[in-house]
Formats: sequence, structure tokens, C-alpha cells
Amino acid sequence: MVGLGAVGGLNGGVTLDVSTPALLFPAISLLFLSFTNRFLHLAALIRQLYRDWLDKEDERLLAQIANLRRRLILIRWMQFLGAVSLFLCVVSMVAVMATLQVPAQGAFWGALVLMGASLACLMVEVWISGGALRIMLRELEEGQ
Repeated sequence: MVGLGAVGGLNGGVTLDVSTPALLFPAISLLFLSFTNRFLHLAALIRQLYRDWLDKEDERLLAQIANLRRRLILIRWMQFLGAVSLFLCVVSMVAVMATLQVPAQGAFWGALVLMGASLACLMVEVWISGGALRIMLRELEEGQ
């Protein structure tokens, strides 16, 4: 946990304990599981759309494909930012064990910021995934 050190300490009196960066490990692991599931689901959709395109060469599939491409790029960024966040947690823990509080705190802050950026990508990807459903609903409505 982050504990309060003596006033006049290294960084305004706040001392980082080794267990604080370790708290992010389960959160990042769960995020990676979620990101991997989203990636596998998209991969299956892309394969199906590819087969549909080969069969029908339907131009309406191109909007779906463009949507999936944007989502795939975001998922790669989510995974990359999460991996760097996890790496910075490790760096922070090593720095704490080496009694290097300033680098430990910097690495921990970096890990938090990158985890937040990864979550921001997730929110955008979720929003875009709704766009794929809107495309399908529009096609259904036009077909009736």
C-alpha cells in the first residue's frame, strides 16, 4: 500500500510499498483476458465476413470490414498499453526493493496512466462495436 513517510521524504513524504504496484497485476490480468476474448471474437467475425465476401462479393460487407479493422487496431493498442503498464509495475516493484523511491513512483504513475489509456481504448472500441450492430440493423430495415 502507499504509506505516508516522514515529512521531507523523497517525494513530498509519500513512500511507495512493494505491494502497491502488485495490486495492478490482477487487474491487468483480467483486462488481458477480456482483450484476448474480444480479439478472438473479432477474428472469428473477420473470417466469416471473408467467407461471405468470397461467396457474394456484397459491397455492404465493406462497411462491416472497415468497422472490424478499426476495432482490431484499438484492441492491439489496448493489449500493447496494458503490457507496458504491467512492465512498469514490475519496474516499480524492483525499484521499491532497491529502495529507489523516486523511480519507483515514476514507474508506478506511468503504469497507472498507461492502464487508463488502455481502458480509454476499450471504451472507444465498445462504442465502435455498437456501430457494427447499427450497420446490421440498417441492412435489415432496408431489406424489409
